[in-house]
Amino acid sequence: MLEAKAKHMKFFVDTAEIAEIRELAALGLVDGVTTNPSLIRKSGRDFLEVLREICEVTPGPVSAEVVALEAEQMIAEGRKLAEVAPNIAIKVPLTWDGLRACRVLTEEGRMVNVTLCFSANQALLAAKAGATFVSPFIGRLDDINLDGMELIRDIRTIFDNYDFGTEILAASIRTPNHITQSALAGADIATAPTKVLQALAAHPLTDRGLEAFLKDWQATGQRIV
Repeated sequence: MLEAKAKHMKFFVDTAEIAEIRELAALGLVDGVTTNPSLIRKSGRDFLEVLREICEVTPGPVSAEVVALEAEQMIAEGRKLAEVAPNIAIKVPLTWDGLRACRVLTEEGRMVNVTLCFSANQALLAAKAGATFVSPFIGRLDDINLDGMELIRDIRTIFDNYDFGTEILAASIRTPNHITQSALAGADIATAPTKVLQALAAHPLTDRGLEAFLKDWQATGQRIV
C-alpha cells in the first residue's frame, strides 16, 4: 500500500537498539525505523522479538529485511514478518526476484521497502513494481567515487515526471552533511544511525554562545528557580 508523498523530511533511525529508539521517539524525531541483518546481529537478540519491541515503540514504518534470494521464499518470509505488527515494511533487495516479491506483497496491501538501490533505472523498476519505499545507498556510492546525491536528484526527477508514489528513502547515510544534501536533493526520508541524527544538533558556535550566556548570567548572581 503506497503512502501519500511526504510533506516534510522524515527521519528514520537505522538501528535495532530499543533504548536509542525510545530516546529519539521521546523527542519526536523518529518517523520510522530501518533494520537489517547486520544490525540484528549487532544487537545479539532474537530477530522477531526485537521487531515486536521496535514496532511498539514507534507507530511509523519499521523495515524488516528478508534473507531469502528467491522470490517465492522472499514472499513467504515477508508474510511472516508482516504478522509481527501492522507497521512492518518488508525489505527486499533490488534484484529481479526482489521485484517479483515486491509486486506480490504490495498487491496484498503490505508496505515494501526495496533496498540496495544504486541506479536510477533500478529505482524506476522498484516504483513500477509498486514499492512503498526505494532505498538508494548514498555512502556506498561515495565509497567508489560516485555521487550518491546525483542519484537522489535523478530519482526525484523521474518520480516527479510520472507522479510515482514511491518514497525516496536515502540510506547508507554517514554524516550530517549527507542528510542536508539528501533534503536539498528531494529525498522524502533519510535513515541514519542514532549518532548521526544526534550530530545534527551540534555546532561549535552554539556551544560557544551558550558558554558566554551562562557566564554572564552567573555574574548577575540571580536564579530563575
